Amino acid sequence: MKCFFKKGYLTMLNVVKMSVLLSLLLPSLLQAADKQLSEYLLGPGDLLRIHVFEEEELSLELRLSDRGTIAYPFLGEIKTQGLRLAELSGLIKQGLADGYLVNPIVSITVIEYRQFYINGEVEKPGGYAYLPGLTVQKAVALAGGFTERASKEKITVVRDGAENEIPRKLSINSAVRPGDVVTIDESFF
Repeated sequence: MKCFFKKGYLTMLNVVKMSVLLSLLLPSLLQAADKQLSEYLLGPGDLLRIHVFEEEELSLELRLSDRGTIAYPFLGEIKTQGLRLAELSGLIKQGLADGYLVNPIVSITVIEYRQFYINGEVEKPGGYAYLPGLTVQKAVALAGGFTERASKEKITVVRDGAENEIPRKLSINSAVRPGDVVTIDESFF
């Protein structure tokens, strides 16, 4: 019985330690994620939930077209590509306040981010669903892992929306963004 108690005590002590550690780290992790998401630029393929408080017929789920636009009631086609969520929310709020609603409250969330792409020396190259917090290492795991010839140091990315961009070097722990094209090169040794 004493042995069981000691084991339970140590387990409880570990739970308390982990709780304290999480309570110290979690706010900074959430703040970093919030900053990244608040800076997120919309692009073709993103699925949005637009909610207008107490106006169900104006609360919709819409996917950005290939041209980076959405068709919204009363306002028509809105160019959304390259906007932040707060900017789009402001545009819709301003449009609805201009003769349709008095002081509309608009909130927008991304339900589904556009895909990222990974090619080169991975087992299953292709497009995959993006999730916040995605790194090159996680992207490679989604693509079935490295091939035998893969170089873990020769990793490049072309960021979405950057025309004629020269591929930039990434490390295994670098962040991957929606729409990125990640290439894993072949190792020669």
